[in-house]
Amino acid sequence: MENINSKLENTIEQKYNKWIWILSIAIPVVVAVLFGVNLRKLGYDVQPLSFLPPIYAAINGVTAVVLVTAVWAIKNGKRKLHENLMKFAIVLSVLFLGMYVAYHMTSDSTKFGGEGAIKYIYYLILITHILLSIIIIPFVLITYVKALSQRFDKHRKIARIAFPMWLYVAVTGVIVYLMISPYYAN
Repeated sequence: MENINSKLENTIEQKYNKWIWILSIAIPVVVAVLFGVNLRKLGYDVQPLSFLPPIYAAINGVTAVVLVTAVWAIKNGKRKLHENLMKFAIVLSVLFLGMYVAYHMTSDSTKFGGEGAIKYIYYLILITHILLSIIIIPFVLITYVKALSQRFDKHRKIARIAFPMWLYVAVTGVIVYLMISPYYAN
């Protein structure tokens, strides 16, 4: 019986491993390409989606709360709640990404207007946020697949790395928004 379960777990992981790596590469590449595409500058008659930044910042904030709640749930033996919260966190991250790309495809980029030390702090937070948002993709996907394949020992091990990174990305997303929001064009 154990051998059958082991084969099933490996089959599930093998099925998803290719997709983990494809998505881990494709998502940042597609986002980077689309970030450089401005539909208005290409002659399309689209309205700037300038209402989106506070919405996707709020989504980042909700994601942070969901992640912390999911950790609380699993530490208190509420596995199904943990599972549902983690799925919700993934959905929130996908929603964020869609809105983020839509905003940048329809609006001009906003330059940070702060000066002095705050400028360096802003860019430090922004750069670490961007880098970790790329790095976290395979960690989230691998952690999720380990749970799907019921390899909870490996799931826990990777989640201990993925959780703080994902939480950092969610929280710094809100901080970046709060720091740049005074400079958005009205």
